[in-house]
Amino acid sequence: MKNYIIIFLLSVFCKVLIGSPIFTNNTSSSIELLMEYPGTKSIWQGFDRYDFEFQGRDAHIIVPSSERADKAWVWRARFPEWHTEMDSILLHRGFYRLYINTDNLYGSPKAMEIWDSFYEYVLNSFHLNDKVVLEGVSRGGLFVYNWAKRHPEKVTFIYAEAPVCDFTSWPGGLGAGKGSIKDWAQLKEAYGFDSDAQAKEYLHQPMDDLEGLAAAKVPILHMIGLDDKVVPVEENSFPLIDKYTRLGGPATIIPCTEGKSSLEGHHFEIQSSALAADMIILHADKNHQPRLSSGPYHNTRRGLKNSFIKFEREKVGRVAFVGGSITQGTGWRDSVIQMLESRFPDTEFEFISAGISSMGSTPGAFRLERDVLSKGKIDLLFEEAAVNDDTNGRTDEEQMRAMEGIIRHVQSNNPSADIVLMHFVDPGKMDDYRAGKVPTVIQNHEKVAAHYQVSSINLAKEVTDRIDAGEFTWEDDFKNLHPSPFGHNIYARSFEHFFNTVWSGFVADDDKIISHEMPLAMDKYNYQNGRLIDVDEAKWGKGWQKVPHWTPSDGKGVRKNYTEVPMLVGEYPSGVLKFKFQGPAIGIAVAAGSDAGIIEYSIDGGPWLTQDLYTKWSGSLHLPWYYTLAADLDSGSHKIRIKMSSDRNEASTGNVCRIRYLYVNHP
Repeated sequence: MKNYIIIFLLSVFCKVLIGSPIFTNNTSSSIELLMEYPGTKSIWQGFDRYDFEFQGRDAHIIVPSSERADKAWVWRARFPEWHTEMDSILLHRGFYRLYINTDNLYGSPKAMEIWDSFYEYVLNSFHLNDKVVLEGVSRGGLFVYNWAKRHPEKVTFIYAEAPVCDFTSWPGGLGAGKGSIKDWAQLKEAYGFDSDAQAKEYLHQPMDDLEGLAAAKVPILHMIGLDDKVVPVEENSFPLIDKYTRLGGPATIIPCTEGKSSLEGHHFEIQSSALAADMIILHADKNHQPRLSSGPYHNTRRGLKNSFIKFEREKVGRVAFVGGSITQGTGWRDSVIQMLESRFPDTEFEFISAGISSMGSTPGAFRLERDVLSKGKIDLLFEEAAVNDDTNGRTDEEQMRAMEGIIRHVQSNNPSADIVLMHFVDPGKMDDYRAGKVPTVIQNHEKVAAHYQVSSINLAKEVTDRIDAGEFTWEDDFKNLHPSPFGHNIYARSFEHFFNTVWSGFVADDDKIISHEMPLAMDKYNYQNGRLIDVDEAKWGKGWQKVPHWTPSDGKGVRKNYTEVPMLVGEYPSGVLKFKFQGPAIGIAVAAGSDAGIIEYSIDGGPWLTQDLYTKWSGSLHLPWYYTLAADLDSGSHKIRIKMSSDRNEASTGNVCRIRYLYVNHP
């Protein structure tokens, strides 16, 4: 136990640091002249307090006599009149204090939606700092940790006093603690649990999912009573602190052992209010460093007005995310979904997550119909391909044809659809920017975005500049082109700034959804009509066979939708596959594994050409790969013949072609 009872004796050090606090010369009256506060005014420990309602719930703001330049603030979760000594110190040092009553919601998802809305209201109404100090007393721990894990980039510090970190301990009483029958029933109702067993299976307690919070290095401080029998520290603070420190999160735990205690050790005297305040001020000062704005990395162009009107007025929306592994995995995408749901709480959203590892704009253009547009008209599309288009070696022509095809296909399907292109970061792009060059793939995608006036977010440039400005490091914080939780938070923060820009203001009564003008195509061979074709539409000879449920037998990896699926397999030069199609483009989507061979193909009776199917990743993965065999044919009818070559790549172990789909750019 003592191994992780770590006390940071920072009091003297902090007092030196805060000897010259970051104050403006504002007085209470001058603050009021600048800001009108809602509700009823009263005096709280010498400070102006304003009580108001937010979404039908009691709330208040307490205003410091002299505010800090960074407009720092503290957010109380529960029991706003309990142990207020630290809050009083912070108010004297320029912090605001806010509170909203979400009693009987116990940090549930419903409570978090209210907190999200209140946070946006606070920033928009009072213009406070976008990072906040969270205070959670007792059951308040459920609130502060659940919200902090949703938004680690918005949290300066977490102060927790005898916090509940596992609701099966309190109010459940399923461990050593006494619990509360009434509160347990209310909690289960708030979370939608039908039974104790269902509650015990819940995997998002405060002590779960701490990776993102730890990666963001959010400091936490727990004040505890060692003899607490209501919220036992062995079931709450100790396991949370242990997990957090093992994940690299900075944590302090202070046992309060002096003075009287009551309520079976749950109420105890705080001997270190000044120390806690000093630690909060220290970290607030650290955060008060000039930080780059995300604005210069956003090109809003015509913006997202149509989707704004649709979400606000019609209360429905279909939003799609198309890209590679950074879009497929959890992280920034989930944060964007939360932002949309929070910003438009009454809107019924359908989210289509169509990210697939290794896929760039060419696969995106040809699978768009199957994976996205088959679900219905899209109101808002997020498209990323800059990493894979570059990494996969797509030519400039392919990059632009594919991206143009995606935009034209989406807006042909729904002329009012809004689109956002995203350029994610990788080391090569960082090297280009540091050499004074714009990465070629970003130049190509931006040409298309400018032609169609769709918005774009250049996260590659933003991350590079933030690292060069000393905000964080690639090696310790961002980690990889597949971002760490901290990196995903950087992406999410940029999206939040973007939304605040394009969706500022309100929807007026005379605002209308308009069709975006479709300009002339930049390249007449763009992939606007890309389609995937089932292999059953081809004809093949004896050298080919259809495997209904193909799965690799060599233990190598596979990707989504490329195992336990139909696969047309060719291994012998004697067999010829024939396929008739219309349009300028024809290609094959294959699983290119360690035994990938070389195909020979002929179009319309022309000469036999070759295509090596082996990639630099094939040795360890049956990689989904899109080989475009022709892209600039006339729009009429064509016929392709494909057979296996007896030659093979020297790194390959076989002569195999496994076709998942054919694809065409149908006129």
